[in-house]
Amino acid sequence: MTTTTAITQKLFGTTPAGEAVTEFTLTNKQGSSIKIITLGGIITEWHMRDKNGVLADVVLGFDTLEPYLEVGPYFGALIGRVGNRIANAQFTLDGETYSLAANNGSNNLHGGPIGFDKKIWSATTAEDTNGPILTLHLLSEDGDQGFPGNLDVTVTYQFTHDDEIVVDYFATTDKATPVNLTQHTYFNLAGIGNGDILNHQMHIFADHINAVNEAQIPVGEPMPVASTPFDFRSPRAIGELINTEHEQINNGFGYDHNFLINQKAYKAITLAARVEENTTGRVLEVFTEEPGVQFYCGNFLDGTLTGKGITYQRRSGFCLEPQHAPDSINQAQFPSIVLRPGEEYKTRTIFKLSLK
Repeated sequence: MTTTTAITQKLFGTTPAGEAVTEFTLTNKQGSSIKIITLGGIITEWHMRDKNGVLADVVLGFDTLEPYLEVGPYFGALIGRVGNRIANAQFTLDGETYSLAANNGSNNLHGGPIGFDKKIWSATTAEDTNGPILTLHLLSEDGDQGFPGNLDVTVTYQFTHDDEIVVDYFATTDKATPVNLTQHTYFNLAGIGNGDILNHQMHIFADHINAVNEAQIPVGEPMPVASTPFDFRSPRAIGELINTEHEQINNGFGYDHNFLINQKAYKAITLAARVEENTTGRVLEVFTEEPGVQFYCGNFLDGTLTGKGITYQRRSGFCLEPQHAPDSINQAQFPSIVLRPGEEYKTRTIFKLSLK
C-alpha cells in the first residue's frame, strides 16, 4: 500500500505561560507516520505496519501536553545540552568551575531540570525526494541551566520513504561549552500496550561498556561484555539475563549503560544496534556517528504514568540513545565533548524500522 507524502500541523496545546506547542505529522509513501511536537522536539507517535499489514504506534508517550511539562522519563525528547550524567553536577572548563542543578541524586542529568526537552523549538518544514522534513531550532543562551556560552542548535528530522527517521544535529557556540545531544524515544516494537519488551531480541555491536558506580557514573577502564549479561554481540532476548546477580546490573537497576560501539573509524556512520520483535516481525536498526549508545530498558517506569490509554509498567519500553560517554566533561580519557567558538558540532543518527 502506498500513500501521498504529507506534512500537516495543528495546535497540540498551550503552556501555562501561554506559549503554543505545535504538533507536526509526517507521512511517507509507505503510509507510515510520525508525530513530533515543538516542545522538546518530542517524537510522540510512530505508526508502522506489522507483518500482517496492521498499523500500530511503537513509541511510548502521552495524548496531551500537560504530562510532557512535568518531570518525567523524557519520552521521545531531544536531550541537551549534555545527555546523560555529569558527576556531582559540576565541571571545570578552561580553569573555570561551573555548578549545575543536581536533578539525579548528586548528578546533573540530561542538561538539568529545564533541559532541551522542556524548551519550545521553532520549526520549519520542507520535503525532498527522500521524504518530509521537520527542522527545529533553539538558541540556548549563555548561562542556561548553568552552562556557558550562547549555543545555537538546529536539529533536522527527515522521515524517509524507507521508514527511517534521520536525525541531524548541528550547533555552534560563542564560548567553550560541553555538548552531547541525543534522542530519548522509548520503543515497544510489539506496539504500545502489548506487554513489556523483555522478549525483544537485542543485538548491540559493542565489545565493551562503560562500567558505572552506584551513582551511574563511569569508573575505571571499559568493561568487556564477554561472559557477562551485557554480551549482546549476538541477538538475545532483553529479559534473558536482566535479573542476573551482577554488580553492573545492580548499579543500573537492569540495563542502563553506555555501550562502546565497534566503529570502523571515529565519527563514521555505524550500525550500533538491531532489535527484532518476532510476533509482529518489526525490526529496529540504529545507525550513528556517535561512539556510544546508551541502552536503557525502562527500569524506572513504575505504573504511575498513563498515556494513549496505556499504563506504562516497568520495562514496557526501551531506549537506544546514541551519545558520548556519561560524565565525559570530567573524564579526560573519553573523547572530548567540548565545543569551542569557530567549531561546528555535527552528528547524525538514523532510526530505521523494517520487517523481517
